[in-house]
Amino acid sequence: MVELKDVCLSYPLARKGKALAVQGANASFAAGSFSSIIGPSGCGKTTIVKAIAGLISPNAGRVFLGGNPLNGINRKTAVIFQEYCLLPWKTVIANAELPLRIKSDKKPDRKKVETMLEEFGLASFAKRYPHQLSGGMKQRLAIVRALVAEPEVLLMDEPFSSLDALTREDAQAFLLSVQKERRLTVIMVTHSIEEAVYLSDTVYVMKGASPGTISRKITITREGGSSPDRSRGDPLFYEYSGILRQALSKPNLPKAALSNLQKQNGSPV
Repeated sequence: MVELKDVCLSYPLARKGKALAVQGANASFAAGSFSSIIGPSGCGKTTIVKAIAGLISPNAGRVFLGGNPLNGINRKTAVIFQEYCLLPWKTVIANAELPLRIKSDKKPDRKKVETMLEEFGLASFAKRYPHQLSGGMKQRLAIVRALVAEPEVLLMDEPFSSLDALTREDAQAFLLSVQKERRLTVIMVTHSIEEAVYLSDTVYVMKGASPGTISRKITITREGGSSPDRSRGDPLFYEYSGILRQALSKPNLPKAALSNLQKQNGSPV
């Protein structure tokens, strides 16, 4: 489990002092779940991801991982940023094995990396370079590189924003299959309401800017039990999209009013 308890985060200003980016953020991300963080630009979504990754430290409050306070970077956490951060001068397989080289002085297990590239449909592109790959292939390579070190938590910051609509939907379905198979705890930042509803078990809504804060927690419940099939054609998909849009457009709407809206739609709170 990943937890945020009264987390405040700031960043240094160019000349002097600091600007408060996130204030009093509270959230709980269950182990093995898929959660999204959504909100307007500048509300601190990416800053929260960096804090969970251990790349920055809270000014106040704490981040907990597995019940223990997080101190610095945790080896069991991987991050995929929006630009993927693939090294253009390295081949596909060299990019994929990079975390293993950083983690240990020993020579990486090339067979393990090759097996993962095969699993993700990239084996025949192992000796190519990032500029020779399509957007979807780059995204898959970023996932391979993140998973090769066997993380327990996967953080993603707008991972599909550069993909066209059809490739984006394929990538979303592929990510879900990977998350379920490996029982990963995934926390993703997105600006897309539909993407958040389709992928997530829980959606955290942020409001405000400088500082922003988490204002809502919306649990997505689908027909079919704890592991239902996801469908964009399901009426619940549209109902939850409307509820989430309401939470974003009216951030100061009392929680009781949002709960009533969910009950009216037959959607559990």
